Amino acid sequence: SELHKGIGGLFNPNMPDDGKKAIKERLAVRFAWLNGVLGKQNFLTGKSFAVADAYAFTVLNWCGMVGIDLSDYKNIGAYQARVGARPAVQAALKAEGLIK
Repeated sequence: SELHKGIGGLFNPNMPDDGKKAIKERLAVRFAWLNGVLGKQNFLTGKSFAVADAYAFTVLNWCGMVGIDLSDYKNIGAYQARVGARPAVQAALKAEGLIK
């Protein structure tokens, strides 16, 4: 939820640039922490996919919509690819029209 509430604020069209910058700086600390965790395990809670992973995957995918570049966080990128490759995730993304 720490990512959700931060990223969510960036969807506000009235957010001033200084506010967006502050949010992104706070999020960078959280991304660095998450990147470290995902460097040690495949999923948020360890070896197995859990509901927290579905939630995190969704929120992390918002980053591109709000101008956050995650390319420096290699473990997060690998995590997104791992979760995104799951058949149920692929089906959900297709159902939502997010991929073909």
